[in-house]
Formats: sequence, structure tokens, C-alpha cells
Amino acid sequence: MWGACHRFLGSAVVLAGVLIFAAPVWAQSADESFGGRFSGFGGRFGASAEPVVSVASQFNAPTADQPARLFVTATIKPGWHIYSITQPPGGPLATKIRLTPSQEYRIAGYFQAVPPPETKVEPVFDNLAVESHYGSVTWHAPLELAPGIDPATIRIEGVLNAQACDANACMPPKDFPFTAVLGPGVALPEEKPAESEPSRQALATEVLAATLMGAFLGGLILNLMPCVLPVISLKLLSFIEQGGQSRGQVFVLNLWYAAGLMLVFLILATFSASFSLAWGEQFTLTWFKVTLTALVFVMALSFLGVWEIPIPGFMGSGAAGQLQTQEGAPGAFLKGVFTTILATPCTGPFLGPVFGFTLEEPAYVSYLVFGTVGLGMASPYLIIGALPELIRFLPKPGAWMETLKQVMAFLLLGTVVYLFTTMTERYFIPTLTLLVGLWFACWLIGRTPITAPPSKRNAAWIGGAATAILVGILAFTLLLEDLKLPWVMFSSEALAQARQEGKTVMVDFTADWCPNCKWNLAWAIDTKRVNQLVRKNGVVPMVADWTDRSPMIKEVLTKDLGRQSIPVLAIWPAGAPDEDVVILDGTLIESQVLQALERAGPSGNGRQSFNSQ
Repeated sequence: MWGACHRFLGSAVVLAGVLIFAAPVWAQSADESFGGRFSGFGGRFGASAEPVVSVASQFNAPTADQPARLFVTATIKPGWHIYSITQPPGGPLATKIRLTPSQEYRIAGYFQAVPPPETKVEPVFDNLAVESHYGSVTWHAPLELAPGIDPATIRIEGVLNAQACDANACMPPKDFPFTAVLGPGVALPEEKPAESEPSRQALATEVLAATLMGAFLGGLILNLMPCVLPVISLKLLSFIEQGGQSRGQVFVLNLWYAAGLMLVFLILATFSASFSLAWGEQFTLTWFKVTLTALVFVMALSFLGVWEIPIPGFMGSGAAGQLQTQEGAPGAFLKGVFTTILATPCTGPFLGPVFGFTLEEPAYVSYLVFGTVGLGMASPYLIIGALPELIRFLPKPGAWMETLKQVMAFLLLGTVVYLFTTMTERYFIPTLTLLVGLWFACWLIGRTPITAPPSKRNAAWIGGAATAILVGILAFTLLLEDLKLPWVMFSSEALAQARQEGKTVMVDFTADWCPNCKWNLAWAIDTKRVNQLVRKNGVVPMVADWTDRSPMIKEVLTKDLGRQSIPVLAIWPAGAPDEDVVILDGTLIESQVLQALERAGPSGNGRQSFNSQ
């Protein structure tokens, strides 16, 4: 992992500093949606790959018995593939077609693919069915044109958002813009004559009814999905505590739980209807993943007794036991919210087609479908609330519950590990540093007795919150590797080729186990001013990673540069003899690097090709 040693030392400095300073500001990182893993070198060596997908579009005019139809065709480079628009969540990123709204036209149905995608069950995605398109695929949908508009004057603007992958790697998702004009259309296999309006309405009703049935069953099964199981323990312990309460109280608490659950589904329906945000797509947002990881982590600390969430019945432990005898409406509501948020990266039987059905349907259908999924997920708790005698087989509350809560804490910590796997590597160290800061904050709050004066408890909360905030700011400011230079991977052959083309070449000899190397990279080499000069002079920046044993790198260091250790920054001027290489070693400052680049000079005949990249 790039920057491990430097960021490890940086973490120590951050954590030492926050014990002295505090500031009430929160900083979040929300810049990356998906990607980073397609490069085996953490993105630093990622060269811009040529596009492997091209998109064309047209629409045909309506006839007496057929509506107009929009066609969007993607041509995919051999050896590559993209994913279907109905790809179930929990696996690869589904392709999306987005049109610019217009008064001249509207889509009157949903897109279908010709040929249909190839489906393969992938064990790496928990045996999820992955739907892929190879070669060429055309999506088509019925199109309704505004009355009195000449079709020849209409231009339909849109983008196809797709992620291209081959057998070994994936490119980041990309928008491919297209403009559809009037044309003959694309021949479709075995097109059936249009149905009469009554028949079409009856079919739509049947499809919607089947979709809602699948939505309810999918929501019910969602309770058993791996993402949800760790927090089902929250409700299990609630059931046990509710055993001695009145029937009315048990029913009310389960209604509050269902209300929290349904709220999340209605919010997701709003995102789907307004922004075409698919089920689980919020897990492509880095800020959401970091926030959820922090929330799950502090929940686990509460289960372990490090601190107590100040909501009655939210399954804390320790001195505030008297507050835990009743669950409380806020605790029940937040459990429903929390459980549902954790469910969103999972999918189950029925849900893939169900959520795909909402893509081209009116907004009310999205609310109806998402609400039905939520009702299916909430149904066991509503039934138990109405028939509390169903939980009488559970054991009575006792000391054993404390042990069970602590065991459940490790399930939550396992969820934290899972959430880390959803992030790109550059966020690992900043997020881990944030969690340590939150750990300190929870410890500071938890060590203050609940019987302490309010001033002392408030001071603990303010101090803990300020610490966590400052750690978050520093972690995502100082430890987030934000590389600016277009680094390429070093090899003797690549160096020789670049020099043969008349280019000035700068090589950073570095390793993850070299803290000084990481200091140089962050503060002296990969800076804004160096980046400007590198691009101005057409310099080729290369990185020689010595993290693992490399005889080739060692030979260049020892024989060509006369060095036995790193860090080393070597600059080969364009057209100069090998012995004229400019060498900087040890800890550097930015001005040294700038002076060395000025001394080496710009690339020769290779400058134009580099600047055009």
C-alpha cells in the first residue's frame, strides 16, 4: 500500500497533537465515487487508457401502428465488457442511460437490451448473477414526441454511464455523451405487433402486482442477508428486554422500529425518483462509507462498555443500567434506521428485477416499490409487536445479556472490516486514524461517571468531540495521499525508451518502508509547483518502488547512481550523457527539486508528445 510508513508516522504525530489542541470543525472527504482498485499501484502509476467504449444513438419516426423508438448502441472493444442496466446491486456497477429533459419528447417505457446480457454467477460477489455485454449492444425504448413537432428538428441529448472491464482490471465509470437524430432505427428481432390499450393496461397491472409481491418477499429475506445479521442482535436483545413489558408497550416500540426502517426506504425512493440513485449506490460515495464505518465502530465500543450511547434502551452497558430497562422510542426508531442503512449494500432474491423495474417508471412507482420492500423487512417486527407472546420462548433478561452484547460487538467490528473493503486504499490510513480518534473520544466520555456533575460530563463530551473532530480534519488533510504528478512505473527499458525519445526523466526511488521517502514525496516532490514545472518542461516522472526486493532497481541504484540506500531522486537531462544525471538523496525540500529540474532542463523532441497526454 502506497505511503504506509509515512502515513503511519503521520498518524502518531496527529494523535499526539490532538491531546494538546482541539478545534470544533469537521472535515470530510467526498471526492471519489468509485475506482482506484483498477490500478495495482494505488493509482500512482495509472496511465490514461484509450477509450474502449463508443456510443451512437438515433430515433425513428412513429408509424400508424408503432410509436417512435429511441436506440442507444454501445460498441465495446474486443476483450472488454460493460454491465447491464438491470445489474443487481451488490456487484459491479450497473450501466445507466440519462437523457436531457425536454418538452419535445419523453420516454414512454423502459429500455430493453438487444442482445440480452450474458449472465454468469460470480462467487466473488457472493454468487450474485453478473450481467455483462460484449461486442455490441443496443438499448431501445418507446419514445413519445410532442404534437406538432417535426421529428427531423429534434436532437435528443444524453449520456451512457458505463464501467468497462477486461479479465484482469476495470476502468473507472465514465459518461459517454450521445446525440440522437432522426434515422431509420435499428432492426429488432421478432418485434410483436402493438397490443390494444386495454390489454396493455391489464399487462401493466399484472407486472406491477408481481413486482410488489417480489418486493415484499425480497424485503422479508433481506433480514437474513450478511450485511444485516450483525445488527439484528440489536433487535434480538430488545425482544428479550420487552418480555416483561405490557403488550401495548411492546407494540408501540416495534412500530417505532418499523417507522425508522420505513423512513430510510422512503428517502431511498426519493433518491431513486429524483436522482436515479440505485439501491446501494450510496456506497459509491466515500463520505458515506467513512461516516458509516465510524458509526458502526462507536456502536461496537458501546457494546464493549467503553462508553454509553445516551439513548434509553440503545443497548449500552455499564453504570447506566437503569436506563436500559426500557428500550425507549428514540432507541427503537434509531435501530430501525441503522439496520436499514446497513442493509443497503446487500441484495437478495427478487430485489434485482424489482429495483430495475423502477428505473424508467414514474416517481409514484418508486415510492410504492421501495415502501413495499420496507414493509416486507419490517413485517416480522410488526407481527411480534402485535403478538408479543411469540417472544415468550426467549430467555429472561439476566447477566448473560452483558456477555452476549460483548460478543455482538465483535460482529459489528467485523462489519467495520467489511466496510474497509469497500473503500479504495488511499482512504485506509485516514479512516483508521479517524477511528482511533473516535476511540479516544469514547474512552474520555465513558470514563466520566454518569453520576458526575453536569459540568464534568459536558466537559468530557466537549473534549471528546473536539478530539474526534480534530483527528478527522488532520487525518483527511495530512494523511490522504493526493498525488498530482502523472507518475509512470519505472523500468530500465522505460527509462532507456524515454531518453531515446529525447525526454528529461525524473525517477523517484522509494519504498513503503522508507518514511523519509514519503516525506519527500508529500512535501518536496509531488507538489503543485513541481507539477507545474514538470508539465511545462515535458519531464517524464517515474517511480521506482523498492518496497519488495527488486534486483533491477538495486542494480540501477548501485551501478548507475552509486547509491546503496534511499530516498534518491535522479533526473536524467534530455540528450545528456548518463554521467550527467542530477542526483538528490536524503530528506529534501521543494526548492531543491525545483532547482534540480531547472538545471536538467526541458525535454527535447519528446516534449510535445508528453504535454499532449
